[in-house]
Amino acid sequence: MRLKQRTFYFLFTFFLSCAIFAQDFEALKYRTIGPARGGRVTTVTGTAMLPGTFYFGATGAGVWKTEDYGTSWHNVSDGFFKTPSIGAIEIAANDPNIVYVGTGSDGIRSNIIEGKGMYKSIDAGKTWEHIGLEKAGQIGAVEIDPTNSNIVWVAAIGNAFKSNEERGVFKTTDGGETWEKVLYVSDETGFADLELLPGNPNVVYAAAWKARRTPWTIDSGGKNSEGGIYKSVNGGKDWQKLEEGLPTGLIGKIDLAVSPVDSRILYAVIEAPGEDRGLYKSVDQGKSFEHVSDDERLVNRPFYYTNIELDPTDPDIVYSNANPLIKSTDGGKTWRRMSVPHGDNHDIWLNPDNPDLLIQCNDGGANVSHNGGETWSTQYNQPTAEIYQVAVDDQYPYWVYGAQQDNTTLAIPSMSPTATSPANGSTMMDVGGCETGPVIPMPGNHYIVYNNCKGRFSVYSKKTGQSREYSIGASNIYGHNPKDLKYRFQRVAPIHVSPFDPEVVYMGSQFLHRTSNGGKNWEIISPDLTANEPDKQVISGNPITRDITGEEYYSTLYSIRESKISKGVIWTGSNDGVISITKDGGATWKNVTPKKLPKGGRIESVEPSQFDPAKAYVAVDRHLLGDTTPYLYKTDNYGESWELISTESNGIPSDHTTRVLREDPAREGLLYAGTEYGMFVSFDDGATWEKFQQNLPVTPITDIVLFRGDLILSTMGRGFWILDNVTPLQDENITKLGDTPVLFKPDDTYRYQTPWGGGDFPEYPSTSVIIDYYLPSDVKEGVSLQIMDAQGKEISTIVSDSTKLRAATEKVEDMSLSMTFVYMNEKLETKKGINRFEWNLQQKGPWDKNERRRYKNGPMVLPGKYTAKLTVGDRSFEKSFEVLMDPKVEDEGISMADLKEQQELQFKVIDLLSEARKLQDKVEKKIKELEKSKAGEDKIQPYKDILKELKNDEGAYPEVVMVAQISYLYYIVSGSDKEPGQEEKDRYQELLAQFNELKGKANL
Repeated sequence: MRLKQRTFYFLFTFFLSCAIFAQDFEALKYRTIGPARGGRVTTVTGTAMLPGTFYFGATGAGVWKTEDYGTSWHNVSDGFFKTPSIGAIEIAANDPNIVYVGTGSDGIRSNIIEGKGMYKSIDAGKTWEHIGLEKAGQIGAVEIDPTNSNIVWVAAIGNAFKSNEERGVFKTTDGGETWEKVLYVSDETGFADLELLPGNPNVVYAAAWKARRTPWTIDSGGKNSEGGIYKSVNGGKDWQKLEEGLPTGLIGKIDLAVSPVDSRILYAVIEAPGEDRGLYKSVDQGKSFEHVSDDERLVNRPFYYTNIELDPTDPDIVYSNANPLIKSTDGGKTWRRMSVPHGDNHDIWLNPDNPDLLIQCNDGGANVSHNGGETWSTQYNQPTAEIYQVAVDDQYPYWVYGAQQDNTTLAIPSMSPTATSPANGSTMMDVGGCETGPVIPMPGNHYIVYNNCKGRFSVYSKKTGQSREYSIGASNIYGHNPKDLKYRFQRVAPIHVSPFDPEVVYMGSQFLHRTSNGGKNWEIISPDLTANEPDKQVISGNPITRDITGEEYYSTLYSIRESKISKGVIWTGSNDGVISITKDGGATWKNVTPKKLPKGGRIESVEPSQFDPAKAYVAVDRHLLGDTTPYLYKTDNYGESWELISTESNGIPSDHTTRVLREDPAREGLLYAGTEYGMFVSFDDGATWEKFQQNLPVTPITDIVLFRGDLILSTMGRGFWILDNVTPLQDENITKLGDTPVLFKPDDTYRYQTPWGGGDFPEYPSTSVIIDYYLPSDVKEGVSLQIMDAQGKEISTIVSDSTKLRAATEKVEDMSLSMTFVYMNEKLETKKGINRFEWNLQQKGPWDKNERRRYKNGPMVLPGKYTAKLTVGDRSFEKSFEVLMDPKVEDEGISMADLKEQQELQFKVIDLLSEARKLQDKVEKKIKELEKSKAGEDKIQPYKDILKELKNDEGAYPEVVMVAQISYLYYIVSGSDKEPGQEEKDRYQELLAQFNELKGKANL
């Protein structure tokens, strides 16, 4: 019997999952709100053949292109690349249409995204083909043979987090059809750079680098036999290690540069201990080297920077990209700092025909210069920000908060913040703290913002612009051995505000700390909640360069959440794999880590259920340990036992490291997961998962918030994204869609006055009620949607085809100025599946001679209850919703009675404007009729006189007369929510009297 039950359950789950997975959520689109400010870019290039064309490759945003010298940028890799992490871009010397891209950034930070091999375009980035080396990990360099664009070289660093065989120098002679590994040292040593000799591409230099990331340290370099510079003179068949004049001991990351105008000259910047570090120069193609500079700026954080380039016309002009960007004009002996828009520099490319025209990149984006770096193009036109987490405040509309890597914290409006600002204007503000965050607005008072900056707590006031720091321990922990610290804080140490008291804030070191007065007093409410293995508490940076920024502090808390339905139930997760719970506000604690969870992973998120206090979900990330497996767990007994809900076969691919898991607040069992490469959704509490990517670019999802029916995301490379109105997913019908149309209940919608139109970025929508519906098949004969008020009165009807529109329009004409408003909108889709229509709340507007404008731009409906009625063929479906008053307007004292009075006046002015326009049309037609019949001027002139009182004269600055005056009054009355002024009421009466007099004169 049990076997039969289990078989039945399996079949039921299978059919249910098939039904779910059959749905297409394409109609539910994400929109980006920015910021416009650029993020980390690690590689740039250009082409002499098209001097205004440049490419850049970001760490989490893919490949971008400009054709106007950096004035505007657009992404060219979306839809083609499996990863957004870019290591190198090269354009063929003799054909700018041929572009090769190596994925996987070479600055191996802890949050680096894995590469997925090589891509090639033969149409200047319009389309791309994947051409192999998928397991090469991070790619440090790509070089194209200038005599044959099918011959390409690749320097593969390898997997940043574990040993792998796919390291070394690779070569293709058939444009990527096949690859040969032509140089290999070991499964721990890869290659960070390579250069071809100008004039003889069979001569190749390659720089070996042993590197590994773990959660607690960065290993850059090794024994001399594990690194160094190699040279081949026969196209990679044989290799010689170059040694004379180079370091003989420990050796780390190396970058190379060969002079295009003197092929004898080879430079190498080398990570090495003490005075052996710095710049080396050879004037005999590498036979011997001279150490020309040990300037520490050349190897500042070498695992992250280390890039040199030469002026293409002068071998003595050398650029070093690190922190800062420095330039030498005497062959590397002396250096001066160059000013760039942002610090942390990674790459530079100079036009070989004009080296004053160049592009450079850093942690703030890519920037072009026409004058050798004296001035630069903006970085505020490339939405590639890396955001660590997301929070929202409770304004109307709400604002979105986060911290941008190597920049500031941010607050950005979810919609255009005012009714008068341009819809495509990018608005953001710094709200204290620093690049790491988190940044959390205080519930109920968005003027106060809680912050973390690399373990330091502060409270920011928007009113004063001041940030008051109340750091736990009041000690700067930078540069310390973590085992010696009193409190170990990760640079992104978590902050959590209690859902029961906005004054109560939690923060995590290895302990859980709590304050109830904005940080002035802190108490420790837990023991050490981490694994705290002694061998992991070490100074970061081995074996050459010490690097202690807090990023590698291990055994710290990484996530904190208090249950929203059971006060004092608090969950924590550490970055070394420990999950803990207290049920009594911190008096007692229990380690509830899943027994089968491999140890050491980062507990990226903990999520207490909002339906059951015993239930919780966690997302675990082990990619820093070389394990990309997605680990999502749930418990329904306070962590006594756990169930893995991300198995090999239930929907999330095996290389999609999981970063965040959130539960829908309205429907139990509806889960959203953010992974290294995008979004997933589950309707059955994690039993099965489906891609929920739609138009979202491939990029890591770092955090998820569900608020006011919206799904809000932060990403590690593409800023913030919002999916408006996920209410259909909360409907039980979403998993039962079959042969019957379904109208989903629209969300209650706030009646905001927002600008109309706008640009592509940021994507600020105008106010609309989002109406989702499902059609079991394509409907050729059309679909209609009616909106009715609480009394059942028809406000407007939207049809999907022009046939129905013609019939409806005649009806409208017959009804003259009745409130019926019928129009066609192609966005009222009739295709099979889930469709989305956005109703703009508009009622019938004034008549216009132009049919496309006729009855458009009417006033928004008043706050109140409404019904959407979907008609498909002979079947109709109804769902009610509410239009809510803008709370900001209400706070200013505008009442519902004021809005009703305003709307009454609006419709009076609309009627008058319609009548005036129609009279103008009749007069114009009468004049043409009389002129055609050759009537005398004495019969025509009276109508011309009337027309002059109705219609403005042609030309500049004409006197504004009746129709335009009524239109202007309509603008005044409708521009904002308000009680109408007496002047407007009086002006209406004045214009009405003038019109009636003129109408009597015309007698038409």
